[in-house]
Amino acid sequence: MFNCWFAPALLVGVTLGLFFDYLPHRPFNERNRWRNARIYPGKTMNWLIMGQNYHLVHHLWPSIPWFHYKPAYEAVKPLLDRKGSPQRLGIYESCDDLLNFLYDVFLGIRSHRRSRSRLRNLARIVPSRWACRQLLHVLHRTAVTPLPRRP
Repeated sequence: MFNCWFAPALLVGVTLGLFFDYLPHRPFNERNRWRNARIYPGKTMNWLIMGQNYHLVHHLWPSIPWFHYKPAYEAVKPLLDRKGSPQRLGIYESCDDLLNFLYDVFLGIRSHRRSRSRLRNLARIVPSRWACRQLLHVLHRTAVTPLPRRP
């Protein structure tokens, strides 16, 4: 049924998606270049994901190679502190953060528009009005809505 390459490819794809795309950019609601990615320092994470835990450095200075992210971060940490750049993983800061993380990991579907989500059509087939309202509530809470630009 499955070839022997399928399981390793799936594992690598999920790992790359989680550590190189999802975690560095979450919670996906900032347009400000100092806050649209994050840094979660740590020796273990730095070794495991090849410096992508310092991903904000890549957003701010794209010409810096990945193996220089940590020294660059240490050099500009005071500037990042002044600008309010996120320097933590951000999963366990509140109940909403944890629920959004679990939603993304297990369902992974988000809309960029609250009122025109493609998942709203699911509400039509839900058997009760209460369940329909609950589904729409979840869709509204999980919509990616960027915060307005700060001056």
